[in-house]
Amino acid sequence: MSTSQAGAAPGGHRTAPPPSFHEQPTLTAPLAPPAPTPPAVPPRGPRAAARRGARRRRPARPPADGLRRLLPQALVVAFLAGGTSAFVADDKDIRLSVDGVPRTLHTFSDDVRELLAEEGLAVGAHDLLAPAPGEPLAAGDEVVLRHGRPVSLTVDGHHRRVWTTADTVDGALRQLGVRAEGALLSVSRSAAVSRTGLTLDVRTERAVTFLADGRERTVRTNAATVTEALDEAGITLGPEDTTSVPGGSFPRDGQTVTVLRVTASTRTREEPVPYAVERVRDPGLSAGTEVVDRQGVPGLRRITYRVRTVNGVAGRPRRTGEEIVRAPVSRRVRTGTRPLPSSVSGADGLNWAALAACESGGRPTAVDPSGTYGGLYQFDPATWRSLGGTGTAQDAPAAEQTHRAKKLYVLRGTAPWPHCGRRLLP
Repeated sequence: MSTSQAGAAPGGHRTAPPPSFHEQPTLTAPLAPPAPTPPAVPPRGPRAAARRGARRRRPARPPADGLRRLLPQALVVAFLAGGTSAFVADDKDIRLSVDGVPRTLHTFSDDVRELLAEEGLAVGAHDLLAPAPGEPLAAGDEVVLRHGRPVSLTVDGHHRRVWTTADTVDGALRQLGVRAEGALLSVSRSAAVSRTGLTLDVRTERAVTFLADGRERTVRTNAATVTEALDEAGITLGPEDTTSVPGGSFPRDGQTVTVLRVTASTRTREEPVPYAVERVRDPGLSAGTEVVDRQGVPGLRRITYRVRTVNGVAGRPRRTGEEIVRAPVSRRVRTGTRPLPSSVSGADGLNWAALAACESGGRPTAVDPSGTYGGLYQFDPATWRSLGGTGTAQDAPAAEQTHRAKKLYVLRGTAPWPHCGRRLLP
């Protein structure tokens, strides 16, 4: 391409070529300054005029003053942004279950203890809390609190006071380990256990065996007494019947109770009542002499006994009473008090000691083998009484026996003593 073509402008017009780097441009007259841009036409109206006046009156501020004005605002915005982030970070959603009733709540508490204090919940010695009070909390955690409830529990007659966190009777029985299958409860299993507590009586099902009338019967029962269990077994007790254990006792599981069939009968027996002896002192009779004025008559007594028979075996009779059928009659005896004479004429000089030694060996109480003769001189009862003696000779003093022997000698000589009489002679 030619130089002339390169300098042509579009449309066929030519332009001057660009100056060379070493060439100096030709100086011409100076260019006139550009005309100023005409100002925009301001809006019309009083409010626009007021804003323009305010802008004209506002003094110009240096750039540093504007920076100082914006810095506090930036700090406030930054603080609020950071506080909002911390506020959102500390807020946690926690699932709190109190006595089985759950709810979800938002909290700023750091641990379980703060959460409970915030909710106004106290934990007692018998309450159940999980996690522990000092455990920290994180979002999504679950806190469970179950309050303890006192239970006055009686199981098969044994009473105790216990605590449970269950809110129903059935739950409390499971928690306390009470065997409730077939048991009789004083309160329904579905009944609620309130915070103030509950009184619960449990009678478990037991197997009790009865031995009665030669038969063995086993029943399963919730009875509170042996007597109730007997009724359930269909065993009837008679008026005198009893059991091997008290009827009011609690029947234990596996216990064997024997029924005792008891019959009672009354027996009587008559016994003699001995009579008394009345003795009257009589100075008209010699000492040692007795006279029976009235013979004694024994009385009659009837004694009643009760005989108890248990299962056909009679026991020892027990005395229950007595009555006097016939009163005894006392024996009345007069006893002499007059002193015996010191001698008997015609018999004082004889050897009475030798006679006594021959007849009885000198023993005042001696009795022969037949039991007929007695005393120092072996009197028979008839001879003794004929001489004024009472009772038997062997019961009288030795002096009286000798005195009456002397009287016998005066009457009959030595004949009463055919073998030893000769010893009387000096």
